[in-house]
Amino acid sequence: MAETNESGAPGAEDALPELPMTRTCPYQPPAEYEDLRARGPVTRVRQFDGRPVWAVTGHAETRELMSNPAMSVNRFHPNFPMPIPALTQLQTPRSAAIGALIRTDPPEHTKQRRDILPSFTLKKIAGIKPEIEQTAASLLTDMIANGDSAELLDAYVKPLVATVLSQLLGIPYEDRNYFEDLTYRRFDPAQVVDAMSDLTDYLAKLLVAKETEPGEGLLDDLVVQVKDGTLERDELVRYALVLVIAGQETTANTIALGVLTLLEHPEQLEELRAEPELWRNAVEELLRFLSLTGGLSRVATEDITIGDAQIRADDGIIFLNPAANRDEAQFERPNELDIHRNVRNHLSFGFGIHQCIGQNLARVELDVALRTLFEKVPDLRLAVPMQEIPVKQGLVFGLAELPVEW
Repeated sequence: MAETNESGAPGAEDALPELPMTRTCPYQPPAEYEDLRARGPVTRVRQFDGRPVWAVTGHAETRELMSNPAMSVNRFHPNFPMPIPALTQLQTPRSAAIGALIRTDPPEHTKQRRDILPSFTLKKIAGIKPEIEQTAASLLTDMIANGDSAELLDAYVKPLVATVLSQLLGIPYEDRNYFEDLTYRRFDPAQVVDAMSDLTDYLAKLLVAKETEPGEGLLDDLVVQVKDGTLERDELVRYALVLVIAGQETTANTIALGVLTLLEHPEQLEELRAEPELWRNAVEELLRFLSLTGGLSRVATEDITIGDAQIRADDGIIFLNPAANRDEAQFERPNELDIHRNVRNHLSFGFGIHQCIGQNLARVELDVALRTLFEKVPDLRLAVPMQEIPVKQGLVFGLAELPVEW
């Protein structure tokens, strides 16, 4: 049974489990999530700064709460949860530039999503799939030509994701190396401030140019609204920044961890090689199985009762989707990878009004990246034991390097 929360202060909060929790295996969530689940699907935890918040580990409870209109993403609320210390930067005034879509509530969010959604329909994404396939094949041809080993993140994964993003946004070809450098520089804590400033300046100047010389891409589609006065240029810059931030790192890390996971499950990889029609299911299972986020934050705007938990208005809530995706009440043998599993109801893209707007693109990127890699490099293997591969803990878990050979 979850502890009840009277006026935000359950009696036993001195002994609450603490977030964040650490992954010890690249493709398994923190083992402590199972301990949390044993306390209840909605239970109290303590975040890094000592504040108590609610943690949601149940699949059904996550769906119910994420679809509740009383869940706010207002990061400036004093009780908005921060799963890791770095996220406190989101509560500073200079973070306003990345507030669109992922940190706005209706009606503002409704309008922003309506602006962006036409660029992420299944039809639109299917239209750029041949370009993604061509880019993946070209990168692998170059990688193979350079020898019999590589660091896969730099040689293949990062350039592929950055190129797809450039194509989607409509970044001019001659600017793409610079754009890729900017977008990946922001992952370095020592460079993140300058990189974000430079990226914002670049996008603002690019939009001015596109108003007079439009090309093809999401920004070109939306710049028409800037010209007719229905969309502010600064708002469009914010849209672009959020698409870079929300999609790039998660997609790149999922591809890299997908490679590692399949290499560590060779019998299922052989099935995929023998029956390529299984890739569609495999992509969904990898998304469920890997679940890279360390927590999706909300704050309640009114009292909510869910099961035994009494959530009060102004309480913080953290959705631990990797735990919800391993809920035995929803998935049989949840801790096993099973590419035959029918798993379309996983929560790796969230749920409700803030469900990831780029999920169609992410699925295609993951499918193309993995399928093309294992087709063109059939002898691919890790160059070092898995336990020697460096990892990155944080809001999005990932690999720092992925050395491979063939």
